[in-house]
Amino acid sequence: MEVKTSIDQRTADNIRALAIAMVEKAKSGHPGGPMGGADFIHILYSEFLNFDPDDLTWPMRDRFFLDPGHMSAMLYAQLGLIGSYTMEELENFRQWGSPTPGHPEIDVKRGIENTSGPLGLGHAFGVGSAIAERFLVERFGEWMSHRTFIYISDGGIQEEISQGVGRIAGFLGLGQVVMFYDANDIQLSTEVHEVTREDTAAKYSAWGWHVQTITGNDPDAIRMALKAATEETERPSLIIGHTIMGKGAVTADGTPYEGKVDTHGKPLGNTGGDFPKTLQHLGANPDNPFLIFDDVREHYHAVLADKRKKVQDAKKEQQKWSAENPEMAKKLEHFLRGNLPDIDYSAIPQKANAATRDASASVLSYLADHVENMVVASADLSNSDKTDAFLKKRKAFEKGNFSGGFLQAGVSELSMAAIMTGMGLHGGVIPACGTFFAFSDYMKPVLRVAALMQTPVIFIWTHDAFRVGEDGPTHQPIEQEAQLRLLEKLKNHAHHRSLLALRPADSAETTVAWKMALENRHTPTGLILSRQGIKDLPASSGNRYQEALASEQGGYIVQDCPGTPDVVLIANGSEVATLVEGAKLLESDGIKTRIVSVPSEGRFRDQEASYQQSILPSGILRFGMTAGLPVNLEGLVGENGKVFGLEHFGYSAPYQVLDEKFGFTGENVYQQVKALMA
Repeated sequence: MEVKTSIDQRTADNIRALAIAMVEKAKSGHPGGPMGGADFIHILYSEFLNFDPDDLTWPMRDRFFLDPGHMSAMLYAQLGLIGSYTMEELENFRQWGSPTPGHPEIDVKRGIENTSGPLGLGHAFGVGSAIAERFLVERFGEWMSHRTFIYISDGGIQEEISQGVGRIAGFLGLGQVVMFYDANDIQLSTEVHEVTREDTAAKYSAWGWHVQTITGNDPDAIRMALKAATEETERPSLIIGHTIMGKGAVTADGTPYEGKVDTHGKPLGNTGGDFPKTLQHLGANPDNPFLIFDDVREHYHAVLADKRKKVQDAKKEQQKWSAENPEMAKKLEHFLRGNLPDIDYSAIPQKANAATRDASASVLSYLADHVENMVVASADLSNSDKTDAFLKKRKAFEKGNFSGGFLQAGVSELSMAAIMTGMGLHGGVIPACGTFFAFSDYMKPVLRVAALMQTPVIFIWTHDAFRVGEDGPTHQPIEQEAQLRLLEKLKNHAHHRSLLALRPADSAETTVAWKMALENRHTPTGLILSRQGIKDLPASSGNRYQEALASEQGGYIVQDCPGTPDVVLIANGSEVATLVEGAKLLESDGIKTRIVSVPSEGRFRDQEASYQQSILPSGILRFGMTAGLPVNLEGLVGENGKVFGLEHFGYSAPYQVLDEKFGFTGENVYQQVKALMA
């Protein structure tokens, strides 16, 4: 008698068939993982994930964050079942111009919540999104509550970022988080037992997670685990699913070919498995595998109809709430649209000759009172990076209480950066986070992916140069600004600069830099701030803030001379004030100078050529000074000038001593320019 295969098995096999067909046709990709994860992704999407099939951007949807981007074929196949991708688009997997790249790239309209690839980042984005959800629910009510589902693999669990993310999620009791750990025991080049013997369940339990361990290819076990996880409200949930890498794969004679390392990262036909025979075994047509099975199509027609009904009910509840709370509804709409309130930046008080980190603190104190949906974090440095100015007016998040607006991330720069990026992906909040500039090295993987996703996160980096002083070379940034300037030169897929990097020269420029950061809703922004006090730049009009507004062009004239200058002096940050001192000495020698501050070369290069020429006219000698590598300013100075910078690590000493020893004085500016003009 014929045994009827369950619709769960049929659907999972359909996902497997589509996934291996994508990889085989592309001659590139990862088939084994999607085959093992197909059962979970189907149960999740059909029974537990709440979304609007007709509008995948619906703000109150549950979110699904894929951490192992190499399992993209599984996600594309699942999204094909709900109608978000066509079979033709699946056929063009990994091809030029296709919406199905090798690793998923954020496309919320299609159901892709995050770009994933570097393992560990995706699940951190998910936890950040969940914190943003709690922040908004605290303000607008449980009616808008939604869950965050995360899919992670052995590699993501092993990446160091998982420690910071697991600790923070457990500490905050993020009960809306459900993470499935696809524990298939196979890695790209080894089996898991060859690299670790840790007890993952015990580790997450120790962090305060609700942990279950199941057979990850059993639909009923998955269903029961997801039910228990979604009923848990006090702790984030981890479901450890022991799945089978390459589940369903067979050889040419029909022998199972499962749990093999070689199915992880190359087409099935290039392994010991047989591609056509496996398709046949899964119930697919080897001659035309890019099809949704008839019974699966019928099943998902009913699934989507049910989801539409639930979404309709949810939207009615929201409409009722909006009618009863019109002002709150208007505020929520502004939050979700990313609208800023009216901010009078000129009213922000600044002390004379302050460190730019202190000037940033003045801005943050003001924003704490005026921007309700701003969330700030610090990697255990709030009293030094001066984000505590925000914390003093907003409480830190704690389990069950998200009424404040501050995340104490602990010493975890990478995790913090990724979590704040996840908040930006969720929407409705304005995330910013702070640490020392030297420690931005820990954050670079996140910066790159945030730039690729065009996510508006504000990174606050203080202690911006060797003037950190006595802490010595480990804490003194030298090459870090050059790294950011490279990212600033890199274009994103919208053909815009992928990062806005700003190093303001004094308090007024710092206020303007914050204005630029908040108004930049299309890329991450980095603020590079000083530890030591900086003399305020001269203001010929008497209104330094109004003059500093010109820094929104990326570069502008701080101080000029009558007629044509003999030399243009160029810098950003602390060094602009040093140029002012040097210009006094040069002018006493009859040398006419122009001083130009360029907090962002990228923004400056985006201006009209005529503007650039008006600031840096051709044919006039240029001298640049930077506390970092000379390359920071070489593009602005050009071949007919000179950049004075550092080409070595710093040393431990008071910053005033280092200024003298390294030549960052007005006297040396004078000597350098005189030599250049000789």
